[in-house]
Formats: sequence, structure tokens, C-alpha cells
Amino acid sequence: MKRVAQVIGLPPENREEYERYHAAVWPTILERLAASNIHNYSIYRHGDLLFSYFEYTGDDYEADQAAIAADPETQRWWALQEPLQRPLDDRAEGEWWKELPEVFHSD
Repeated sequence: MKRVAQVIGLPPENREEYERYHAAVWPTILERLAASNIHNYSIYRHGDLLFSYFEYTGDDYEADQAAIAADPETQRWWALQEPLQRPLDDRAEGEWWKELPEVFHSD
């Protein structure tokens, strides 16, 4: 299993709309995530920063991420979410959400 933690900015003026969307995530989005082996997905907010965590249980992370990105419903969802978010300046090339390194884990 791969654990993934990511962060992105959320300007205060977008907070209410972003949280409203995430209070009722489209079922097709949740189904696509599950089909791509994404489980235990959570998003937290601290001020103007969003923190996400999920667990990947598949065996080809890149292919499953590509399947998510190719999904028309996911593309529609992202088109609504991305204008609300503010990527961090120090994210890696090609990242939207900045992936964080794991420094500790205990089961």
C-alpha cells in the first residue's frame, strides 16, 4: 500500500464554495477513485491550506492516476475545483497538489 499526503492553497474567498462541493462529492467521482484503487481519502483544512491523505492499494499507480485524469466526469469535477485552489509555488513540475514526503508512520 502507498500512502499519499498532499497540500494546496485555498483562498478564504473560496472556502465556502469548496467545502459545499465536498460535502456532496459526486458519486461518479467516488466510484472512479475506488476503481483506481484510491481508498481512505480525506481532505482537511487548516486556514488557507488544504491537506489531503489517501491510500493507494493497486500495483500501477501511474496507470491508475492516468485513468482518473482521463475520466470525463473527473475532468468536469476538476474544472469546478481547480479555480478555487491555489497551487503552492514549490510544488514539483507537473504537480497540482504538492505531494509531501512521509517522515514517520506507525501502524
